Amino acid sequence: MKFLLVFDFDHTIIDDNSDTWIVNCAPGRKLPDVLRSSYERGKWTEYMSRVFHYLGDQGVRADEMKKMMTAIPFTAGMHELLNFIAQRKHMFDCIVISDSNVIFIDWILKGSSLLGVFDAIFTNPANFDDFGYLVVQNFHAHLCSECPSNLCKRKILEEFVDVQLQHGVQYTKIVYIGDGGNDLCPVKFLKKNDVAMPREGYELHRWIMQMSPEHASIRSYIIVWSTGFEILSYLKLLLEDSFEN
Repeated sequence: MKFLLVFDFDHTIIDDNSDTWIVNCAPGRKLPDVLRSSYERGKWTEYMSRVFHYLGDQGVRADEMKKMMTAIPFTAGMHELLNFIAQRKHMFDCIVISDSNVIFIDWILKGSSLLGVFDAIFTNPANFDDFGYLVVQNFHAHLCSECPSNLCKRKILEEFVDVQLQHGVQYTKIVYIGDGGNDLCPVKFLKKNDVAMPREGYELHRWIMQMSPEHASIRSYIIVWSTGFEILSYLKLLLEDSFEN
């Protein structure tokens, strides 16, 4: 018996958005109007590429970015939740699926000694080029019309579950923990026995609340959360039930 925990990152594990937080490195902690207005819906990665290039032009380099990233606050209760999971890895596989980038997530999780909690992290590739500029790339190509062009979380989740099944790992339950509109697509992948955990008051929660029962495409059980402590309470109940059965 094993459970799969799937975490979003921004506004879930951390209590802010890493991509918008990095703007604090810009002169005056803001971007030029022409850059801010260049965002096109569904093309966030392309927009962030322009942001990173602008920061590079302003002389912002890796050390300054890392210092800023590791200052982002974690969501309340998230340290306790992740430490609880880390002590019970025989029961939980744990992954991150995020539209951030691998460098930001790596910095933040390593800085809090939490990287080892996760079995896999799926996010946009990134590196610093020869000039010290941060370069981010699309995670993959996909055909999903609901997701941004660079990343479909449902496709990632489906492929991960399939690969695990090929290795003989079949999950008793999938618990998906997220907040954003791009978490709705993978939530629709969940089965009746699974659990979707939208963060209260955020976009994923609003989308789910707006769905009429006759048109709802969500089959899983839904538990709303606001802090990591509530997720932790649910996981404790989940383990108690599993041992009793």
